[in-house]
Amino acid sequence: MLAKRIIPCLDVKDGATVKGVNFVNLRNAGDPVELGKKYSDEGADELVYLDITASLEGRDTFVDLVRRVAARVAIPFTVGGGIATVAHVERLLGAGADKISVNSAALEHPQLIGDIAAAFGSQVCVVAIDARQDPDGEWICYARGGHEPTRRHLLEWAHEAQERGAGEILFTSMDHDGMKQGFACKALRQLHEALSIPVIASGGGGTMQHFAEALGEGCADAALAASVFHFGEISIGDLKRYLSQHHIDVRL
Repeated sequence: MLAKRIIPCLDVKDGATVKGVNFVNLRNAGDPVELGKKYSDEGADELVYLDITASLEGRDTFVDLVRRVAARVAIPFTVGGGIATVAHVERLLGAGADKISVNSAALEHPQLIGDIAAAFGSQVCVVAIDARQDPDGEWICYARGGHEPTRRHLLEWAHEAQERGAGEILFTSMDHDGMKQGFACKALRQLHEALSIPVIASGGGGTMQHFAEALGEGCADAALAASVFHFGEISIGDLKRYLSQHHIDVRL
């Protein structure tokens, strides 16, 4: 089995790293390039950079930021936000990104997933899914940075994304985002059972135990978090030692 991965996520707005709760009430968390360098030095396995208002505002992800990150960071990183064409993916990969993440554009034009996989390989294409539960307990997918509900349900959309060529699924529970009360482990187990590609857990990490629960057997392949790393609540080194002590295979 592959080692479980710890992935700091840097939500970028107007060139700064920000973090909120339930996708709102954002506060500044620092320079995205310097934070990425810090996490790389501390032993993070990968990074994710998301331009969180790009799809909402119709802008491209800043290629310049990707170049600056690539020049300073020694681990793989994924870039997302406003990516809607194969040409855009090519520019970002050319600037130094290792993977790209698509969300709103893939929901609107699912063939984009296959186009990216055909051009660059499935390993490049991460399909991000932002979802929250409705009153009936159904996980509904949202577009435009969590602002627009769609008619898609989590499991069926994740399975379609896999069939179209996605290499990974990055699932963020909007209900758990920023709450620090644990990941959506039941949904993560359902995704793990339904898919053959890796699943990245996002939304809810507040303690090291939460990460252990999300990365336990039959659950996620990687765990992504933001504020607990940005604001010094959990160090990556301490987290990895804790996970190893709890019999979860990580790269120390």
